[in-house]
Amino acid sequence: MQNTIHTLKKGEKAIIKDFDIDLIPLKLLEMGCLPGSFVELLQIAPFGDPLYLDINGSHVAIRVETAREIEVELIKSNL
Repeated sequence: MQNTIHTLKKGEKAIIKDFDIDLIPLKLLEMGCLPGSFVELLQIAPFGDPLYLDINGSHVAIRVETAREIEVELIKSNL
């Protein structure tokens, strides 16, 4: 099973690995949602959509439909 932004739990951090550029809105790409960028799930809306993220210091809200298309690699925390 591949990890996507949709599979992150609140507070988890990851690095964006890959996505199909045709499925991601241009505005999101312009805001820094690119392979190699750090992403953290900050909040989930009450009905589960949208997801509120920190992507390289920019706070953005994206739909779950889009989050399912962005593959990530989890960053292990040293607890």
